[in-house]
Amino acid sequence: MKTKEPQLKPGDTIKLTIKRLGINGEGIGFYNKKVTFVTGALPGEVVIAKVTKPLPNRIEAETVSIQKKSEDRVKPPCPIYDQCGGCQLQHLRYEAQLREKKDIVRQAFDRYTEYNAHHLPLKDTIGMEDPWYYRNKSQFQVAKKGASVIAGLYGIGSHKLIDLTNCMVQHPQTTNITNTVKGILEDLSIPIYNERKRSGIIRTIVTRVSFETEKVQLVLITTKREIPKKDLLLAEIKKRLPEVTSILQNVNGKKTSVIFGEETIHLEGEHTIQETLGDLSFELSARAFFQLNPVQTVKLYNEVRRAAKLTGEEKVVDAYCGVGTIGLWLAKKAGEVRGMDVIEDSIVDAKENAVQHNIKNAHYWTGKAEHLLPKWLKEGWKPDVVVVDPPRTGCDMTFLKTVKDIQPKRMVYVSCNPSTLAKDIAYLSKHGFKVERLQPVDMFPHTSHVEVVATLVRK
Repeated sequence: MKTKEPQLKPGDTIKLTIKRLGINGEGIGFYNKKVTFVTGALPGEVVIAKVTKPLPNRIEAETVSIQKKSEDRVKPPCPIYDQCGGCQLQHLRYEAQLREKKDIVRQAFDRYTEYNAHHLPLKDTIGMEDPWYYRNKSQFQVAKKGASVIAGLYGIGSHKLIDLTNCMVQHPQTTNITNTVKGILEDLSIPIYNERKRSGIIRTIVTRVSFETEKVQLVLITTKREIPKKDLLLAEIKKRLPEVTSILQNVNGKKTSVIFGEETIHLEGEHTIQETLGDLSFELSARAFFQLNPVQTVKLYNEVRRAAKLTGEEKVVDAYCGVGTIGLWLAKKAGEVRGMDVIEDSIVDAKENAVQHNIKNAHYWTGKAEHLLPKWLKEGWKPDVVVVDPPRTGCDMTFLKTVKDIQPKRMVYVSCNPSTLAKDIAYLSKHGFKVERLQPVDMFPHTSHVEVVATLVRK
């Protein structure tokens, strides 16, 4: 008679072989045929893991010891790598990260689509020559620790704020600016937000640096409009940080994990900061979305241009367009570009960016693509190519249904989440489209994130 396996409980240790990496950077193996996610483990390793969550459909665990080590395992160079949670893969050799990110894309298509995962038109991941200090923006939560002001990210699986005085994936200027602002807030005793008591003023320090000019935009996220000692604060920032050319305030008094509120107030200097990609420059306001890795963004957008296969005649839609980066990148080879976004500030920036570059065939609207596209279709304007770069949650189903109804010749889908990409493509594949090419691009080295440029063509 077969004996029943004892039920696992938190704290139990198990031994297993890791088969692959998961979408969050954890190792995936099987214990008693049940899928097991092990933080800190790498493919090919045999590990002893401590169970943290035994669930009906899976086991979650963390590495205790490694009995057989991967040849790709390296020592993480960051001293607080295992606490901060910002990077998940510093312990994996960079070339192996690129290989595993390609496999993460393959896994997503295997799970969510009817495509044969091993016959996908899936290319090798495009990596960076120097995969460090690449992020042009930081958003660090602020808190008090004794008499000191700290700023950083919440630790892995906790609500404990890790003070980041240095970060190996941030442009050095972003952390230098944040450290100096922390000191100014401390010197002036300006009230810092206490999440538990819901008191205080300053809740987040946001910095964005231009890789081209090294000028910096500083945004203080506050709970109220009034900042105590505001004039002194601005005077000290200008005195200690002459490279900060744009100082803004954003008000967010809600109990939320969302960083930005609806109201932005100009405090000092320029209203925007300029960033350059290739031969294009973009004016960025505080809330405008812009890719966080300018070096890789050029490679990403070149892949988009390659996928669009423009001849100079096509009507192109740039959905979820942000400040117009992708559309303007394509405009010189398109007949007309029409972009849209729900954030009005982004559309203002997109229009200004088009004027600044004397690009007259790119036009922008505030609104949703699923509302604007049917309207244009009735007016006789039908896109040949639809380009979409949605958030991690993927495309809105109403938008996908609109694309299905309009049936453009080509669709270029830029995704930061292989799972939602695969789910959306599963829908589009049933409604007239097939995948021509999948090109992963490593926008965030040492993290588990991977961007994909997916080319779809009408069947």
